[in-house]
Amino acid sequence: MIPFNIKQLETFLWVATFGSFRKAAGRLNTTQPAVSTRIAGLEDALGVKLFERQSSTVRLTAKGQQLLPLAQRVLRTADRFQLAANSLAGTTGALRLGVVETVVHTWLPDFLREFQASYPLVEMDLVVDVTTNLRSELISRRIDLAVLMGPVLEYRIENIEMPSFPLAWVCSPNLKLPETGKVTLNDLLQFPIITYARTTRPYSEVYRKLSGEFEEAPRMFPANSLSASLKLTLDGIGIGSLPRDLVGDHVASGKLRIVECEWHPSDLQFTASYPVEPSNPVAEQAAKLAYRIAHAHAERRDQS
Repeated sequence: MIPFNIKQLETFLWVATFGSFRKAAGRLNTTQPAVSTRIAGLEDALGVKLFERQSSTVRLTAKGQQLLPLAQRVLRTADRFQLAANSLAGTTGALRLGVVETVVHTWLPDFLREFQASYPLVEMDLVVDVTTNLRSELISRRIDLAVLMGPVLEYRIENIEMPSFPLAWVCSPNLKLPETGKVTLNDLLQFPIITYARTTRPYSEVYRKLSGEFEEAPRMFPANSLSASLKLTLDGIGIGSLPRDLVGDHVASGKLRIVECEWHPSDLQFTASYPVEPSNPVAEQAAKLAYRIAHAHAERRDQS
């Protein structure tokens, strides 16, 4: 019997996931010939054909489909074995992490410091983008872990619920709004509303609420950059709907003030989401670390 190894099984799973030797090679940081050699070696060891080769893609044979769940089970067992031996600290490679900008401005630096200390040999590839793009990148396996406005409703994606971020209406002290009592939505509509990008849940909620209450369409300044939204609000361009975590220091310094309104948007709900197949123990452990760091941040915020 010809032996086979874990690396060959891992390659089998990634080729099955992408339907492409080239894409699997990119994910495994190797060459397409190396992937072909591993698959050929696995097929020789098993005595079966796993893939039907086509012009630009490959697909599983009937036998390959039958063996795929068993290969997944073997790799999950290998991952648990590695965790039990506490050997992840010696893991090499890269973790492709995608986050929304809200996370960048809050607990991400704490997470990166602790991740680097726990996994010093793993390189971090960081992508900062809006949720719709991160969801697409995650489902297509171009990133390994995403912290986004979730959950991601795909059966092979695990979602860990993260602490929420309360949103606040804020504005420059120079804007002429009532300074005592709760202002009305009609008061807010005297000015442009600065909020998240058009493709996001916060934008949709604010737009539906304001357009449903009044005949005249609200003036909205959506932006896919949280830093840009904050700058516009600080400069008195309009009233921002922004995370309290982001504006706290500016409120304390008097550069912004909280606007108490009769209605405010829902809290931002995030998840740390990662694929469960093919298994990636570093992504799973990073998601759990993100959960712990985010909760510690939320506790400090709530106590202040």
